[in-house]
Amino acid sequence: MPRPAAGRALGLRRVLVGLLALVVAVLLAGCSSAGSPGGGSGVGGSRPAGTGASAPAWAHGMGTVREAQLPAEARRTLALIDKGGPFPYAKDGVVFGNHEGRLPGHQRGYYHEYTVTTPGSRDRGARRIVTGQSGEIYYTDDHYNSFRAVLR
Repeated sequence: MPRPAAGRALGLRRVLVGLLALVVAVLLAGCSSAGSPGGGSGVGGSRPAGTGASAPAWAHGMGTVREAQLPAEARRTLALIDKGGPFPYAKDGVVFGNHEGRLPGHQRGYYHEYTVTTPGSRDRGARRIVTGQSGEIYYTDDHYNSFRAVLR
């Protein structure tokens, strides 16, 4: 027996509402799921670290990366920073000016930068660790165009 037009419309509406709810749920889950092992790239990438740990306040709205997920050279640079050196490059430890404004604004001298060796590069390469006076650690692999907050 054929359904009346009103019954078909109500059934179609229920299906569409259910489908819409499913799409919204998938989108919300995608926005809060863990990113790639690198944690996303660049400022503006808001993917959290792969473990689901919450990012500290200073990393709010920024892509993150767990220390263990950094390249081996970056982990070695962090170990040198923790020890206080000695550093392989004369410019390691110099003030980072944040002229691009990619990191939160602070007075000059707040940030310091350290070279992360880039295999195969004949110069210092593009990779850096930048530290803040309050313990923040940032990693860039594209010479300050983007940063990820390093989670320890």
